[in-house]
Amino acid sequence: MNQSIIRLTRELSEIKKSNDLSIAVACKDSDVRNVKAIILGPPDTPYEFGFFEFSLKFGRDYPAKAPAVNSLTTNSGRCRFNPNIYAAGKVCFYQIRTWRGDRGEEWSSAQGLESILISIQSLMSSNPYENEPGFENANQDHDKENMKAYCLKIRHETLRVSVISRLEEHLGINPDGTIQSVPSPMEQDAYDEDSSIVDPEAPAVFEPFKDLCKRRFLWYYDSYVASIATEREKVTENQVFARMPFEHSGNAMEGKFLYSELERRLRFIKERLEKETKDWADEGLILKGKESGVAANLQRQFEQTVEHFKKETSVTLDVELVNGNPFLWRVTYFGRPMTNLDGGLFTFELAFSPRFPEEQPRAKFLTHLYHHRITTDGIPCYSPRRYDDGRHHIDAIIHLMEEENPPYDPRTQVNQEASKLYWGSKEDKKEYNKKLRRSVQRSMEC
Repeated sequence: MNQSIIRLTRELSEIKKSNDLSIAVACKDSDVRNVKAIILGPPDTPYEFGFFEFSLKFGRDYPAKAPAVNSLTTNSGRCRFNPNIYAAGKVCFYQIRTWRGDRGEEWSSAQGLESILISIQSLMSSNPYENEPGFENANQDHDKENMKAYCLKIRHETLRVSVISRLEEHLGINPDGTIQSVPSPMEQDAYDEDSSIVDPEAPAVFEPFKDLCKRRFLWYYDSYVASIATEREKVTENQVFARMPFEHSGNAMEGKFLYSELERRLRFIKERLEKETKDWADEGLILKGKESGVAANLQRQFEQTVEHFKKETSVTLDVELVNGNPFLWRVTYFGRPMTNLDGGLFTFELAFSPRFPEEQPRAKFLTHLYHHRITTDGIPCYSPRRYDDGRHHIDAIIHLMEEENPPYDPRTQVNQEASKLYWGSKEDKKEYNKKLRRSVQRSMEC
């Protein structure tokens, strides 16, 4: 096997095993040299929690030579998201020799896929205006105004293009709020069995991050709403974007601030995701009746999970199927004694997709729990050790509930109010614990 393929296969595996919340990679098994990657916009930048997709093409001479890198999040070539990420898709930075760097900054075979993605992510800074050569130390008054104006429009387009338009496409939603006439996944499966309906020569669409973006959208929905509320106060509706000195026709970010419209579209996406999750249960019952492999697998996993927690003495919980449906698990957790959850009774559900494990289950608390890693709507932010096993999803949720001294990670802070208190002063932390205990007491009253 070619050494470049061996190297790439190892690098892809290492990134996937790392469970990095900022970077994900994928490729077709038959085409490991063509990699797709998605980078989550860093917190506290105008790119915050946006979904930015890239393609990387590796030659046979990799790692001696850098890959070709292209941005796929460009609004069809109309949006330049950074001085170094062009509207046409070109990504420009020294490591891939698009310009000459300082000594020691050139590409070397010691670098690799992960270092490239981290370098791209570093371009998404809190002040991307300075990324343009010649503007690194811009400090005149008009430069400062441009810096602010540039960040304002990047934030708007991050929400509009990288989040809202992407999710609308994944959910079959038109920008005006109408639903595209497309078959449901169950109907599509039926169509695929009929060669007279589906062209067998047509290439399959490769969308490896579709499910990831849907799940992350639910994590960060409150943050998106809060960002719109904050940003709309800084501009006027229909205000035209300011053009930067380094932008020109065909390679710019042009448009208007339309936050009222973005808010409407954002809320509709949330509604459609909730409907999709509920539809999984109905589709699952159909598959159960057909004795499908997915239904049998989930039934077996459920039975093994029940047996596991019967023997597990460190945690007390019940797991049951809702209406006997193996695609909808209900978990009741009893707070561990001598902890902040002592005496609490919390219920959450795991909704499984008919396409599990390609699509991951969606968890939601039915009992309110005030927690910095659980949204106000009850969506927990967690990462299981194994994505293909329902028990590991339960383990990960219980772990986040009980963890006493978690490391700070802004990507997991999905309840803004609770996060500010939890990571604030001693008095803030006391207030956080009061609110947590209050939610525990209310859980016993329900």
